[in-house]
Amino acid sequence: MKKYLLPSLKLTAVFIILCALIYPLFISVVAKLSPGGGKAETISVNGKVVGYANIGQKFTDDKYFWSRPSAAAYNAAGSTGSNKGPTNPDYLKDVQSKIDTFLVHNPTVKKSEIPSELVTYSGSGLDPDISAQGAYVQVARIAKTRNISEEKIKELVAQQIQKPLLGLFGPEKVNVLKLNIELDKLK
Repeated sequence: MKKYLLPSLKLTAVFIILCALIYPLFISVVAKLSPGGGKAETISVNGKVVGYANIGQKFTDDKYFWSRPSAAAYNAAGSTGSNKGPTNPDYLKDVQSKIDTFLVHNPTVKKSEIPSELVTYSGSGLDPDISAQGAYVQVARIAKTRNISEEKIKELVAQQIQKPLLGLFGPEKVNVLKLNIELDKLK
């Protein structure tokens, strides 16, 4: 018994030091070096904080680009996705409802043109980004509502597209809050 007990106690002590001390300290240092110093990257307009770069917000007004739906009601304290599977009847009704709402507000868009992220929840419920396609499909509605040319809004979307990390990792994306802030600056 002594043969197994002593090595297991040593191994436990090593993992306690590694997992309870070294790893949290490492993560704290990385957070302090990141934008926002580990307290989230805030976005300000005229000196007033209007949101966070990595937490989605709800936009439902036709004059703004809409975000991805949130199962957590965009509450960072209760981050969650939907627990409903793709064949769940309630889930399918919910998605169909979102599709119908989107089509009512975007009459020039066909159902097949709606990117899935505009009608389905993300895993965290806090996704701040949509695809470039998700932004472009909303341009006609926003141009009509704001009485601005579609070309001007498309240029704005193109300027806000974030490329994949190192050109390889992840898709192109657009931060909806940042895009809407820039949209408000257009005349």
